[in-house]
Amino acid sequence: MAWRLRLVPEKTNIDFFRIQWVTFGASIAMMIASVILIITMGLNFGIDFRGGTTIRTESTSAVDVGAYREALGTLELGDVSISEVFDPSFGPERHVAMIRISARDGEEAVTPQVIAEVEAALQAVDPSITFPAVESVGPKVSQELVTSALLAVLAGTVGILFYVWVRFEWQFAVGTVAALIHDVLVTVGIFVLFQIKFDLTIVAALLTILGYSVNDTVVIFDRLRENLAKYKQMPLREMMNLTANETLSRTIMTASTTLISLVVLLIFGGDVIRGFVFAMLLGVILGTYSTLYMAKNIVLMLGVDRGDKPKKSDKGEYANVDA
Repeated sequence: MAWRLRLVPEKTNIDFFRIQWVTFGASIAMMIASVILIITMGLNFGIDFRGGTTIRTESTSAVDVGAYREALGTLELGDVSISEVFDPSFGPERHVAMIRISARDGEEAVTPQVIAEVEAALQAVDPSITFPAVESVGPKVSQELVTSALLAVLAGTVGILFYVWVRFEWQFAVGTVAALIHDVLVTVGIFVLFQIKFDLTIVAALLTILGYSVNDTVVIFDRLRENLAKYKQMPLREMMNLTANETLSRTIMTASTTLISLVVLLIFGGDVIRGFVFAMLLGVILGTYSTLYMAKNIVLMLGVDRGDKPKKSDKGEYANVDA
């Protein structure tokens, strides 16, 4: 028989409800603390949400993001984002970059004087550089982006609520959405606490967190639904503990492999994606925690109708993943 790596024993008997009120209370406390932080401190919005100016550069020399950033570092511009633009239509001697500079407090856009200083600093690095386009984003457009981001997260949550409700029962849907709200809210709270830049890439990370967390939750709930039909006389608490232990190997393996990739990206990925990766890192940890200690607690408190459960085979659609 081939040797297989196991991070947890094949059979475990962990009582996930032994300190259920401590873990559930800690989750509620973190959510409340996150709301207070958001209200009192506020998010450190990036260029996407604050407004600013975007400068497009073109050069016959290769784009050196590090040299560009070093040249602009002496100008005290505040939040600056530099990224190289890749396009198959570009010739071998056409190198394009996008530089985004956030507007300072009380200003709608970067002043012409600051733009001139930026262009002069970049031309000192690369004399062949040109600036074919300079565009400004005002506070009105930024506010629309904030609204769109909130609607995107809300729409994703409502869609997941509907899916789980149709696939399982309303108790499962409530538990799942509560866990998702916990993951997103606490992640945002940590960003507020450390005043980490919050931009559209973080919104993308939050939407990805929703998908990751609900996937893990659905796997456990799918096995729970099988066990409801298989063990009709077993108390619900014992059955949920059994279900969590049966899927624990899969949960730990999935979270571990994802975390390894994210840690590598966090260390070596550079500044451009660091915020996105950090949000994903928090989401994976919080998603695994909330699935085991929040979603199940809510389902247990609400109870499940066990009077008419359909008979299912021992093999489920998602849960029988031997990790």
